[in-house]
Order: sequence, then structure tokens, then C-alpha cells
Amino acid sequence: MSLNRNEKAAVVEEVQAQAAKAQTLTVAEYRGLTVAHLDALRKTAREKGVYLHVLKNTLARRAVAGTQFEVAEAQFVGPLIYGFSEDAVAAAKVISDFAKTNDKLVIKGGAFGGKVLDVNGVKALANVPSKEVLLSQLLGLLQTPVSGLARVLAEVAKKQGGGAEEPAAEAATA
Repeated sequence: MSLNRNEKAAVVEEVQAQAAKAQTLTVAEYRGLTVAHLDALRKTAREKGVYLHVLKNTLARRAVAGTQFEVAEAQFVGPLIYGFSEDAVAAAKVISDFAKTNDKLVIKGGAFGGKVLDVNGVKALANVPSKEVLLSQLLGLLQTPVSGLARVLAEVAKKQGGGAEEPAAEAATA
């Protein structure tokens, strides 16, 4: 069922809004996927904050015109599902993880930071830890010197406190 002009304009406007706030675009061919598989993919994407949409390529070209994702227009060929995410790695991770378990979903490429990503670029982006993991790792790195200093100071205090008690203990026994 084809869309009328107003419906197409609404779809383009919706995708433009998603593209405006997204950092990453991932494109994959979904030929051969069942409705159940697509539903599972969409559910996973929703949980991870990824906007997934099957679009006509002409509508996708109109939607990304003037955005950082315009560089990926050459990849808009065939039956594609488009994934936009505000988190730099979420779209790539969702589509890449799903493609690992389902060979019918074929990653075509994407865009990040105004640069085109090929299949290997999307997979490399998918292997980057999520923002939350990176923040926790950074916090751990920042806490390491502080906790190390605290342990050293505790040992110094223990030795100084222990050194003062020893002569008193020796004087009591003498």
C-alpha cells in the first residue's frame, strides 16, 4: 500500500527529527526476515533507545538531506532498515548483534560524525563499549589513585601508631 503525499511528508518529517538528534545511522538489508524477526529486532532497538524504520530509499534521502548522514546516501539501495541513535554505538550494536544471530539481516553501512561507515566500520563501532560502561571505566580509573593514596596513608598512620605503642609496651614489661 503506497502512501499519499501528506503521509510521505509526515514520514520524512519524523525521520528528519530523529536524524537531527542522532549521532549514528546504521543501514541494513532485511530481505528474507520474517515479521517475527523484525518485531524482535524492533523490540530490542526500543529497549536500547534506537529508532528503527523501514523506509523507501527516496524518502530516506529526503529525510537525511542537509544532515550529517547525507554522506551515506550511496548506500541507500535495496530493501533497507534504517537505525538512528543518540548514543554513538547503540544503533550499530543492536543491528550488529542481531545480524550475528540471523544471517538474513545484512549490514550495508552507515554514518557517524559526518563520515561514511562501511560494514567493518559499523562492526568496529558496535564493539565499542556503551556510554554507561565507558563512564564507569573512567570513574574506576579516577578512583584508583585516590584509593591507592588512602591505603598508603592508612599504612603510614598504622605504622606511626604502632611504633608509639611498642616502646610503651616494652617499658611495661621491663
